[in-house]
Amino acid sequence: QVQLVESGGGLVQPGGSLKLSCAASGSIFSIYTMGWYRQAPGKQRELVATVTSGGTTNYADSVKGRFTISRVNARNTVYLQVNSLKPEDTAVYYCNADINNGLSRRDYWGQGTQVTVSA
Repeated sequence: QVQLVESGGGLVQPGGSLKLSCAASGSIFSIYTMGWYRQAPGKQRELVATVTSGGTTNYADSVKGRFTISRVNARNTVYLQVNSLKPEDTAVYYCNADINNGLSRRDYWGQGTQVTVSA
């Protein structure tokens, strides 16, 4: 069984920063792309950023220049450094990973971590 556990969310003022973490554990043979998505109230879940096992990154236009995704393969962990936060960044942030568990390859999701940007 594979689990993704996020941490690092919270309440922050506009212009502030946070660092989100997501660790994968369990029956893991290999991890391919890892990423972060977010869902604001009343909106669909949207891509924030992804990073491949080789380190290639991809960002939503709305976060380019403000957010940085990174991963430590040896720790099965992905991070999202979020800077210059805006109220519109308020959402539940979900970790996603494409994982081969030794039997099959599929997407896994974390439980989500709330990020609230408010004065």
